[in-house]
Amino acid sequence: MSTFYDEVQGLKKRYPDWRSAALPALQLAQEKHGYLSPEALRECAEALGTTPASCEAVASFYDMLHLAPVGRHMVEVCTNVSCALAGAQQVLENFERELGVTAGGTTEDGEFTLRPIECLGGCGWATVVAIDHHYRTHVKPEDVPAIVQELRGG
Repeated sequence: MSTFYDEVQGLKKRYPDWRSAALPALQLAQEKHGYLSPEALRECAEALGTTPASCEAVASFYDMLHLAPVGRHMVEVCTNVSCALAGAQQVLENFERELGVTAGGTTEDGEFTLRPIECLGGCGWATVVAIDHHYRTHVKPEDVPAIVQELRGG
């Protein structure tokens, strides 16, 4: 059975420069730990042959990498201009109400993290909401209660 270190060494071999392996290595560490804790960043840095600060610099740039614990379900509402014009703010506010958490937060039970996100690349299908990396398009504020009920298994 290969270790995390061994897996990162395999990633490094795919690229002419080890820095190109940083993003896939961080994704691998996040899969292992659930998020990029200081311990996960140290482990990643050791395997890459760099510093934890270097790993954190990369991780802090990308929305899909998490430096703090996140909920079991990730709900991301696009708030960029196309979605904003289609009512993204109201969609986000309805998710806040239905989940009982403010944007950027995680519910007390650890089930949901709600995040506004800059762009999900679906401008023609606004408002776009990504739930656990699956896109929902043309989401309206009135759709939110049914979506949350579905997520809660009801």
